[in-house]
Amino acid sequence: MNAAPQIVTLGAHVLDTIVQPVDEIPEGQGSLLVDEIVMSAAGPAGGTALVLTKLGARVVTSGAVGEDVAGRVLVGLLRDAGVDVTHLITGELPTSASVLPIRSDGSRPALHVVGANALAADVVPWEALAAAAHVHVGAPELLGPENVVEILEYAHAHGATTSLDFLIGGEPAFYALIEPLLPHTDYVLPNSEQAMGWTGAADLVAAARALHAAGARVVAVTDGGGDVVVVEEDAVAFVPIVPAEPVDTSGGGDAFSAGFVYAKLRGQSSRDAARFGSATASQVVAGVGTDHGVYDAASIDALLSAAAR
Repeated sequence: MNAAPQIVTLGAHVLDTIVQPVDEIPEGQGSLLVDEIVMSAAGPAGGTALVLTKLGARVVTSGAVGEDVAGRVLVGLLRDAGVDVTHLITGELPTSASVLPIRSDGSRPALHVVGANALAADVVPWEALAAAAHVHVGAPELLGPENVVEILEYAHAHGATTSLDFLIGGEPAFYALIEPLLPHTDYVLPNSEQAMGWTGAADLVAAARALHAAGARVVAVTDGGGDVVVVEEDAVAFVPIVPAEPVDTSGGGDAFSAGFVYAKLRGQSSRDAARFGSATASQVVAGVGTDHGVYDAASIDALLSAAAR
């Protein structure tokens, strides 16, 4: 990879309000003193764009926010981080937002408003796609299969690689939204609950193989604290994660996606890209919010070199 690559992210942009630690909700009108309340740009398009920018990419992001305070905050957070927000339109629906009460072990429930993310398909930056080295669609289920296939094919026709990450859970009925996209994408990056739920597979390897057999060139499935399972050309690799003491796991998946994509653009193998993605995620989950951490590609490389010794 020579100059900083241009990457386009499309899809879901979310303003997260993260409260930590919250191990129980007070009853009635009770109150709880916490350590932190943080607002962060997030979502499989917005959060991935944020982390990619930290790693050193030039990122154009596309989607929709509301004409409200949350939208102004979300756009400002992304702009301040260096993301090109020219193609984030405003609509009548409220900005997509989540409240995340983070437990002491880093896990969390989520209170979520879909809001303006339902309008994500209304804007596609075709000129930016034509100039991109990579196109990442975060939450393709919001854009509709036909729209996403058109975007992926357009990106490929102009020389870009492509990837998909998802918001929806692992309910089997959702697979109808996912399966038509797989033959048109290079990297599919679900978590274990999604992969096994959609495919009905009995184990993670079978789930990853099923997604690969359906057309995805590379499948990399994260599994919380377990190995990342990578399937490419019918070969299976188990990639150990980079250890972290999680404070907030909410941005880990988006950070993994960003690291994986960035490493692939540098010409690394899928196995090494999964390791780089895991190391990137380890920086994010060690604090609160997807924007946590001071790192870049060089510091992630140094972390991996030190871990290998």
